[in-house]
Amino acid sequence: MKQFFGKSQNGNLKEAVRGLERPSLIMLMSNSEQFESHVQELEALYPQVPSIGCIGMSYDTGVVEKGVGVAAFSNGVSATANVLEHVSAMPVKYIERLEADVKKINGSQKDTVCIDFCTGNDACALTTIYSVLKRRNISLVGGTGDAGKVSVNGKVYEDAVVYALVKNQGGKVKAYKENIYRQMGDYRFIASKTDRSKYIIGELNGKPAKNVYQDILHVTEKEILTQTFKNPFGKINGDDTCIISIKEVNGNALACFRQVNDSDVLIMLELADYKETVKNTIQQIKNDFPKISAVFSVNCLFRYLLFNENHYMQEYLREMSALGSHAGLVGYGEHYNNRFVNQSMTCVVFE
Repeated sequence: MKQFFGKSQNGNLKEAVRGLERPSLIMLMSNSEQFESHVQELEALYPQVPSIGCIGMSYDTGVVEKGVGVAAFSNGVSATANVLEHVSAMPVKYIERLEADVKKINGSQKDTVCIDFCTGNDACALTTIYSVLKRRNISLVGGTGDAGKVSVNGKVYEDAVVYALVKNQGGKVKAYKENIYRQMGDYRFIASKTDRSKYIIGELNGKPAKNVYQDILHVTEKEILTQTFKNPFGKINGDDTCIISIKEVNGNALACFRQVNDSDVLIMLELADYKETVKNTIQQIKNDFPKISAVFSVNCLFRYLLFNENHYMQEYLREMSALGSHAGLVGYGEHYNNRFVNQSMTCVVFE
């Protein structure tokens, strides 16, 4: 298979798709002002080609911040794209669409992946989607776009998750997740006074969550939103740690990007040697795939901001491009199988 990535920093879609011929799947990553017109234009240029889209920054060896990026797969790939609507309330209502698509593409763990773009309520969306995918052990990689809009096959949706099932006819596929954080000290917190609908942590160990965070890290209230780049919370999930980023201060509570429930046990995380972690991920992929056709990744917005702040983003994209064709999305939350994670990188590698 082959991966195409085209871009236009000023949002010229025709420029972005120049050279794209006979694609099997197209992924559109646009800006909020032009998204809907880009969706229509893309459908007119490539009618009947499965496509999904969202609002967000994209990248290959450089980042497209405000224009448009287009990633596409061709040559030995079969794909189908669809949508689950009303994701905030009842995405399971549309589950038959996904069941039919999985059957249609006849996917398996070895050669098929699901790539999704979501508008929100990610945990519910992923639980719904993965209830179908797990029957065949099909991996999922995806993320949340901006501004509450996504697209599939030329149509824009709000309150939805769009997905593409991609089958590699020429080899295997595998999904990966990268965590650049480690546990800090032996802090353990019991969350309480949470608001599941607003992702709020009211108290940790019976004390106001904001005060607990400030006292441990010696930061002012204003510094909390940047300190979370280095010190998010973590929730242990089996042998994995889910990263929980702080979104904003809400009185003496903390609003997060991921749902926390009463009695959840949280830990404090700290930034590890992220350059070393990236090198280890790349080496692991090389060990698993002697021959790589493409890598499509989703990097968290907070990772992007952290890497930029440390003048590492360009170096990071250079290192990832050494794997071969690498492209992706800067997301507002990352998806890995049935998990909704923050401040992470997820990717799918095609042989």
